[in-house]
Amino acid sequence: MGGAQRIEGVRIEPESYRPIDIAETPPNVRPFVPPVPVMPLFLDLPLISGEEVPNTPHLAVTARPWPGPGPVALYTAANDANYKLSHRIEVRAGVGVLETALMPAEAGLIDRSDGLTVRMLTGRLESVDDDALLSGANLCAIGDGTPDGWELVQFRDAVLMDSDTYILSYRLPGQLGTEKAGSDGWPKGTFLVMLDGIPGQIKLPDALRRRAQHYRIGPVGRPVDDPSYQHAVIAFEGVGLRPYSPVHLRATSAAGGATDIKWIRRTRIDGDQWDTPEIPLGEEAESYLLRIVRDGAVLREVVLSEAFWRYGTDLKVVDGAIKPFEVHVAQVSAKFGPGVFTKVSVIS
Repeated sequence: MGGAQRIEGVRIEPESYRPIDIAETPPNVRPFVPPVPVMPLFLDLPLISGEEVPNTPHLAVTARPWPGPGPVALYTAANDANYKLSHRIEVRAGVGVLETALMPAEAGLIDRSDGLTVRMLTGRLESVDDDALLSGANLCAIGDGTPDGWELVQFRDAVLMDSDTYILSYRLPGQLGTEKAGSDGWPKGTFLVMLDGIPGQIKLPDALRRRAQHYRIGPVGRPVDDPSYQHAVIAFEGVGLRPYSPVHLRATSAAGGATDIKWIRRTRIDGDQWDTPEIPLGEEAESYLLRIVRDGAVLREVVLSEAFWRYGTDLKVVDGAIKPFEVHVAQVSAKFGPGVFTKVSVIS
């Protein structure tokens, strides 16, 4: 038996040795997109729904492309250091630029003049029906980009004429007490910001109103000194606290050469109530500031508690109020001070 040999075998499937084709999938590598600066627009606006914080501004941010992934961050500080996160913006706002000038129009009346051409940088526009228009739809802010330089306008019809370019017609100008902002119209190149709920209010304590603050805004995840961050120093007035200008200001001749001056006040709060004998005051007390102005110089200034004042002949002599002169009237808020002035000329 010494010549025996032990043999062991293992069965192998032939498929193990047959060549097969394997498709090689290259790794999915996204191209690097450097973060680009965003365009922030601060809007110090009046109350729109009445639920806003009255002293706090809105912020609209747009960029093309959006510096994703992730939102845009707003940092604030009293000085240009020690910034704290104030707000995160998840979605870019609808922002456009006027391609034609917008002529001034009477506030509160339908403007049926030529269509306004707007090129949208981001966002789309669409038409609404009359009921939606009168319920507040298609509200936008038109202005020069400064925080308090905005007129609120609504439009019913938006017709797409070219890529991202619309013609807006059947407009309601000077909404919510902003008629003075657009009294001279708006030139080509003016900004348009859709107030469709995307531009939100930032955090601003009432104690910091009218105090300059530093703001830096850019992509989340980047340091505040990154080149992609925008820097601004702004003091906000808190336009939501500003009283509307009075309306129907009249100056009529009275006995003895006096002039009777009267007007009707408006309210910034709950002004659409039609079933009450008087609209809410909206301020701590009824107060007005009246000025007599001639050639740009203020001859007399009085504070009143009712919407009437008689400018007597004796006061005119003391003031040297020779016709023509102007009467300026504004409602006064205890927190804001005088609101928007309205004026009338006295020529006879």
